[in-house]
Amino acid sequence: MRVIRASEAGYPAFYRVIWGTHVAELSDLTNTERAHCLNVVVAVERAMRELLDPIKINLAALGNMVPHLHWHVVARFKWDSHFPSPIWATAVREAEAEHLAWVEGQLPALDAQIALSLNGLSPCVD
Repeated sequence: MRVIRASEAGYPAFYRVIWGTHVAELSDLTNTERAHCLNVVVAVERAMRELLDPIKINLAALGNMVPHLHWHVVARFKWDSHFPSPIWATAVREAEAEHLAWVEGQLPALDAQIALSLNGLSPCVD
């Protein structure tokens, strides 16, 4: 399992939780694996909420173009360019540069908090 910060313009706090082996759906995992996967998603979400105080966290497991299990974890703010619509919808405003800069400045601490949280998780063993 990997957690990466995605490179999405206007969304610096956009992470992907990627399952390590090729499976297409969450239901392809064993109960233990599924619990571990969701615990990792929750760890990323909690770190975002603690450090960034977003108005909402969006979770998505679309995978239509790449049928490999992965979760999108995206911090959302009232000032972001698409709020309250999904980030893949048409933009309703331009994101405010000073807010984006603030979030970008928090990313090293967020990455560290995510890493610390992940180190505290039990390993995925069936």
